[in-house]
Amino acid sequence: MPRTTGARRLRAITRRLDAAYGEPPAARRLPPIDELVLTILSQNTSDVNRDRAYADLRRAFPTWTAVARAPARGIARAIRRGGLSATKAPRLRAALRTLEARGMELDAPRALAELPDAELWEVLVGLPGVGPKTAACVLLFSLDRPYLPVDTHVHRAAIRLGLVDERSSAVRAQEELQAAVPPDLVYAFHMGLIRHGRAVCVARRPLCSECVLADLCPRVGVTTSR
Repeated sequence: MPRTTGARRLRAITRRLDAAYGEPPAARRLPPIDELVLTILSQNTSDVNRDRAYADLRRAFPTWTAVARAPARGIARAIRRGGLSATKAPRLRAALRTLEARGMELDAPRALAELPDAELWEVLVGLPGVGPKTAACVLLFSLDRPYLPVDTHVHRAAIRLGLVDERSSAVRAQEELQAAVPPDLVYAFHMGLIRHGRAVCVARRPLCSECVLADLCPRVGVTTSR
């Protein structure tokens, strides 16, 4: 199936999603390392559990330096409400220790923020347990830089809309969308597809009859996850 990812179509999709769900709320704008930690905690859990785990971690440890130097089991206890704590705890500690070894001041609010986009991207994807989605979240939500994270909702909706190849992995889809979506559209497009993927373009039984993008979608009526 040919893909159509022209700027005009992408803008039309974003406008309709904004009209359907309202303009997306402003981004969090946490300091970059805070955003990095929050995004790692968000992996394979709900936003509610992520936020609980983050708050618990902040209460348990006064600084990110303290987290970097803490035993993994102590970090795991602090973040247990977020799920997969035995996996996320060593991942968090390793990422923070790697940044510290690179000379970053973990508790400086502007740590990482002074790096240019390409250099910061390479630093982030070079961290243990950090992939393109997490790196893009830090760049977009913390620093307002036009990097487009692709989570499961964005991935699914983009495939169905024919914006990326249906065989594309999430990583490949992120590369394709990053190249196609105009920079000024990245945040609204990302947030719109997430909300649409949660509410209408769901995995098993998408609500195509309620979809504001139905006439733009080549897979109306699909019943599988893709």
